[in-house]
Parts: sequence; structure tokens; C-alpha cells
Amino acid sequence: MNSKNIPSPSGISRRQFIRTGVAAAAGMGLISTSLAKGRRGIKLGFDNFSIRGMEWNAGQVIDYAAAQKVDTVLFSDLKVYENHQPAYLRDLKSKAADLGIEIQAGTYSICPTSAKVTRDYGTPEEHLALCIRIATAVGSPVVRCVLGNSQDRLVEGGIEAQIASTVRVLKNVRSRALDAGIRIAVENHSGDMQAWELVTLIEDAGRDFVGATIDSGNAAFTLEDPLVNLEILAPCVGTTGIRDTAVWETPEGVDTQWTAMGEGNVDWQVYVDRFAELCPGTPFVLEIISEYGRSFPYLKPEFWKAFPKVRGHEFARFIALAKKGKPTAKFEVPPGQDRQQALRDFQRAELERSLRYCKQELGLGLK
Repeated sequence: MNSKNIPSPSGISRRQFIRTGVAAAAGMGLISTSLAKGRRGIKLGFDNFSIRGMEWNAGQVIDYAAAQKVDTVLFSDLKVYENHQPAYLRDLKSKAADLGIEIQAGTYSICPTSAKVTRDYGTPEEHLALCIRIATAVGSPVVRCVLGNSQDRLVEGGIEAQIASTVRVLKNVRSRALDAGIRIAVENHSGDMQAWELVTLIEDAGRDFVGATIDSGNAAFTLEDPLVNLEILAPCVGTTGIRDTAVWETPEGVDTQWTAMGEGNVDWQVYVDRFAELCPGTPFVLEIISEYGRSFPYLKPEFWKAFPKVRGHEFARFIALAKKGKPTAKFEVPPGQDRQQALRDFQRAELERSLRYCKQELGLGLK
């Protein structure tokens, strides 16, 4: 059962009960927010993947972003655009600019040896060339992309082989990226690379045109405390993909569940203080994906085949985070509801609640 749908004694939903209590406390002055202290001057935005169930095109996402009063939208796939023609892309840029919204461009896997490599746009080099052209047209300073996922840690040669494969592709587009003034921001994605491994990729490819997409939720999927991940990747940050995560101990190791902002056990006040210090000028882009969690039975010896080089002091901080957590139920479609509509409603509610939390509790956003 989804705990978010458990009724309270009064008959209203658990979420409604919590919201009512929070609103009442705020009205009585019992909740202090960062707004009372002034804005932090950090742009706030979201990745369109947060609301992928809506199946909106880029123009519709921009309209929604304007209604949410955010500063940045990251389009993390190429299918969100109605086409890739220059005139259409310039119109999108103008539309966003008129609404005071920055567009960031992105795509999926560029690793030719990963099972997750994107094959819709030619070779990985041709794929990146298209992304660079799109980024230039819409005014994005970055192209967000990924290597693959956790399965890339288990192939022959391990993640090191996949990093080397990705580095070769990146070097092949170096001059194109530099000429366009575009930074390629590789994400720590879905359990593929720990932060220090991503830094190795960036340094091997070239920091002059490659940076990191810092993903706090994916950090937990590689046994990392999100704050550790931030501190390691901040010197080469390009953009971000932020969400909260519940992390807790189990008899076999650790379980994780992605959540809306403020509903996991990441200390966001500390995180944002460090973010402001280490990543000035970088947008805080939410990628809320609360449907997913993952188990890490690290007490079983076979688990470590995927993580032969984990750094002990960093893993210790991850376990310390887990000791502070508690089990969190995953999303389930309520009985009798259409799955697609339930996902749409859930994704939108999770994102909008997260945006409110970032504005009201963390003082993020310029609007």
C-alpha cells in the first residue's frame, strides 16, 4: 500500500492532513522559511523528465514553466522538440526569453559500447553534433548527456572500459563544442559512475569542454551521500539534476527511494549552503522521479562485483546517511485508477510540491 494514500482518522488523505497542518503552522509563524532571510540568488528550474507522463512538447513545457515561475528548463531528450529545424528552435528560444526562462539542452547516452546508447541520431559523434547545434539555436550553454546505467559496471572491463569508450567520442567532438562555446555535461546516471569516476572521465576527455551534470538522486544509486557527490563534482559542474532520496538500513544492506524535495533524509539546508558556495551561477534544476527506488544488499559478497574500487571513507558517509533514514513506501497506482493518468497526476504533484519547498524552505529561484 502507498503510505501517501493512507487515510487519517478524520477521513482526509494523509497528504491533505500534512498539508493542512503545515499551512496552519505557517500561518501561526511556527515555520520559518528562507524567504524570510531573502533569496539566495540561485536560479530554480526543472527537467522535463520530471513530468514525462504529460507528453508535452517543448512549447507546452515552457508555458508550464512560466506558470510555475521558474528560471530554467532542461530538455533532457531530443523528442520533446517538434522538429530540429533552425527556425523552430529560434522561435522556442524567443518564446522562452520573452517569459524569462533559460533553456538548457540535453540528451541520453553517448557511450557507443553501452547497451543504453542512443541510436536514433546516427553515431554518437553525429548525435552530439546535433545536440550542439540544438543547444546553440536555443541558447543553451550546455548539452547534458549520460554514459549509461548500473549495468555498465558489470560488462567486461567494468566501468573503466565504458569511460574510455565515452572519452573517445567526446574527444572526437571537442573542436565542434569549443567552436560553439558549448560545454558537454555528463551526468552521474542511474548507478553508472561514482563522482570520482566521473571526474576521471572529465579529466581524460578535457575540462575545457566537458563538465558534470550533478545528480543528487543518482548519487545514492552508487552508494554515495549526495553531499559527498556535490563536493567532488562541484569544481567541474555544468548543470544539475536534483531530487531528494530516502535512504535506510535493511538486514541485507541499504534501501533507497527517490522522493519529492524535503521528504527524504538529505539535509537540504546544508546541501544548498554548499551548493551556493561551490557552484555559483549554476541553476538548481529539479529532476523529480519519485516512482523509483533501489536495494543495495552490500552485506552479500557478490554485490561488490560491481563496485570493486569503492572508497571506504565515502562509503562510510553513505552508511551514516542511511542510519538516519526510515523506510519509505514506493508509489503504487491506486486501485481502479488508470495507470497513465495516475502517473501524470503523481508526477505533476511531486514536482510542484518540490518547487514550493525549494522556494519557501530553501530560498531558491529568482522570481
